[in-house]
Amino acid sequence: MVENAEVVMKGGLIEEVRRAAGPAPDVTVVPGFIDLQVNGVDDIDVAVASVDQLDALAAKLARLGVTSWCPTLTSAPLGDLESAVGRIAAARDLERAEEASPRARIAGVHLEGPFITVPGAHPLSAISASLDLGWLERITEAHEGIVRIVTLAPELDGALEAISSLTRHGVVVALGHSACSFEQAGSAADAGARLVTHLGNAMGSLTARAPGLLGAALADDRLYASVIADLVHLHRGFMGLAWKAKGAERMLLVTDSVAVLAGHAGPIELAEQAVAHEGPARLADGTLAGATTGMAEAIQHLVRDVGIRSEDALRAATALPGSLLGLDDRGRLEPGALADIVVLDADYRVCGVWIGGVPVSGARHS
Repeated sequence: MVENAEVVMKGGLIEEVRRAAGPAPDVTVVPGFIDLQVNGVDDIDVAVASVDQLDALAAKLARLGVTSWCPTLTSAPLGDLESAVGRIAAARDLERAEEASPRARIAGVHLEGPFITVPGAHPLSAISASLDLGWLERITEAHEGIVRIVTLAPELDGALEAISSLTRHGVVVALGHSACSFEQAGSAADAGARLVTHLGNAMGSLTARAPGLLGAALADDRLYASVIADLVHLHRGFMGLAWKAKGAERMLLVTDSVAVLAGHAGPIELAEQAVAHEGPARLADGTLAGATTGMAEAIQHLVRDVGIRSEDALRAATALPGSLLGLDDRGRLEPGALADIVVLDADYRVCGVWIGGVPVSGARHS
């Protein structure tokens, strides 16, 4: 953290970070947020959104301080997933053709299923009991590598071969929605897995004699762990414990946001109280089905409710997800990096956003 500094932008890039010549306002300037798990926002659901709707969603995210994002698809029939991936690729291509447009940049698709064993909120009918490596390879090679993250269960037959193949294709393999053993998670990390999806949710319990995926996530330094910091998906005490066990260099923030106003996330139907914005998204039986807390509010929770250092909480939403995806041009305030910048007030509320050096109008906290 540098006090009384200013960031100079030129040609869409950061030109210089230097001491301010005079008094600086009481705000914090940080890199733009990078969210690896976005199922939707408000009434726009990634799974069924048109190209124009995806563009509108990217504009909504930009106003919330998210400057790069991974549209996330939950378990669904393979044909439906392919269609959605194609639309997201088209939206990314449109975004590339209009680089001056202040929209959150699509970093790549996150496939959260269907090759999983613990459904969580995913419909059982949408889960694939057998891992289709041919389909995974085909879809990850399509559309100039639009698929960047695949969450799967490592205990499935053929999972280790799939992890090795996906890793060779530059895809980040995440372990999640899984009841695997500690040893199976370790073998998956040996094969190239590097992330655990929404720590503590849709995975087996940690016990002294069977630590499982949760224990592996905390113990294995090869694995990053993503957390949903809405204080519902994880108790603040557990988040503090996980941060101490894992260390600040391997903990990532994701929102896991869903389109509650649409009433669904892909094939997942949400309960009425979720649609009314009364707490996080849930199924009719109370099962958690996603979150409504934005990244800025999640950072606030980490700092004020969990006791995480401000620098570490901010890094979890910026530099670390960028590093995991190999996005060396963002997530940092250094000369040569993209001028994707968020300004936060003393309460961690978004009060300004720039994407590629272009200001985003209507920036707001959520």
